[in-house]
Amino acid sequence: MDSVAGERSVLVRACAEVGVSSADATLLSFGENAVFALPGPGLVARVARGAHMAERARREIAVACWLAEQDFPAVRPAAGIEAAPVLVDKRPVTFWELLPPAEREPNVADLARLLRTLHALPAPPFALPARHPLALVETWLDSAEAAVGLADRRYLSTRREELEAACRELTPALPAGLIHGDALLRNVGVHGGRALLLDWETVAHDLREFDLVLTPMAAARYGLPDGAQRRFARAYGFDVTEWAGYRVLRETRELAATAWVAQHVPGNPAAEEEFHHRVRTLRTGDTEARWHAF
Repeated sequence: MDSVAGERSVLVRACAEVGVSSADATLLSFGENAVFALPGPGLVARVARGAHMAERARREIAVACWLAEQDFPAVRPAAGIEAAPVLVDKRPVTFWELLPPAEREPNVADLARLLRTLHALPAPPFALPARHPLALVETWLDSAEAAVGLADRRYLSTRREELEAACRELTPALPAGLIHGDALLRNVGVHGGRALLLDWETVAHDLREFDLVLTPMAAARYGLPDGAQRRFARAYGFDVTEWAGYRVLRETRELAATAWVAQHVPGNPAAEEEFHHRVRTLRTGDTEARWHAF
């Protein structure tokens, strides 16, 4: 059974609306969006899971167009297609350039330099929201239905409230401003001779520390090479782990990453196992247990 049959159906209708072929569509990834390569027209299509992603999709396209004007190294919206999401049954579909094959694996120095450049840009000429990484926790848990037990749901919901309150009390070390919002190494690609920052759906105006906390979190949870966090801090020019608010932001992002897996749990034993593993580590305060990227 095709696990993304519904997303493929939405893709076919969106492609027909903009006049491109979906005949050779290949699934690249399936997370918050189903991401398809369309080699024929040389595009990538991102099909959102639901209507709740529509505003994010509109903002992502607007920011990507503005970044192109700034010559910032980021993925570009598809040329020749209106720079706006296509809505199919209220679900947004966006079209992007298909990048050439990656030249090498990105590293933390690539990410740090991209973030340093991004954080130095002027504010865009339109408002951006604050970054609320826990805003979709209930949505992700709802999508898991009965596959997530009541005790785990109550724990995650209570912890969400505690961390949201703690975040409101943080004193930043850096000036707030434009942030990527999901600055993980997986959102960097090296194409056409330079590193590019990808995936702009969580772009925001908020604490720069939100972008910086993910690398030390990934080093602990996903096993980045030894010294990755030191290299990242050196290339950016600031070590977020020495900031008093680091623990709160790391715990916030770890809770979000755990709840995010819940939407994949129904019918997926690997996701169920990983979800329960992550919840156990949060409950016990185990900050060193490795997680599996999902």
